[in-house]
Amino acid sequence: MAWIILDRDGVINYDSEHFIRCAAQWTPIPGSIEAIAALSAAGWRVAVATNQSGLARGLLNEDDLRGIHRRMQAEIAAAGGQIEAIAYCPHGPDDGCRCRKPQPGLYEDLAHKLGESLPGTPVVGDSARDLVAAVAVAARPLLVETGKGATTLAAGEVPAQTEVFSDLREVAEHLLGRSIA
Repeated sequence: MAWIILDRDGVINYDSEHFIRCAAQWTPIPGSIEAIAALSAAGWRVAVATNQSGLARGLLNEDDLRGIHRRMQAEIAAAGGQIEAIAYCPHGPDDGCRCRKPQPGLYEDLAHKLGESLPGTPVVGDSARDLVAAVAVAARPLLVETGKGATTLAAGEVPAQTEVFSDLREVAEHLLGRSIA
């Protein structure tokens, strides 16, 4: 069975420089919910790996984050999709943890939890740190131009083997070899 790892902010939902702090602020990017549903329907296992330094900064708490993820999962489920696992880093940028991307700890944790291997696994992100972490575990880095993706691409911050797509819907269509309704 195939599996895929998605970043959250900027890939599935709109990002905010002020952080997504509650479920009411979580807004999916057009086509992202349908893309996850199509992948799920085709037998793909979908996982999410997200840096959430807003926790360390005191901008949201664990209950807020769970609420955001419940809303995301509910919208995906309503469309017929499923996220099998979510891994997040609660640390700040200077905490030196192994889980904050560009470190690959979140990806390794998801692989262990789901009993999957990482080499060749598609990892979709909108920032260089998502892609660098993918390369570190021999995964397949895919950049979307939503969120910070266009800026990341313009800055030339992507690993050489990175494939570039306009959004998550285009990634899903590429992986599935068909259009998504």
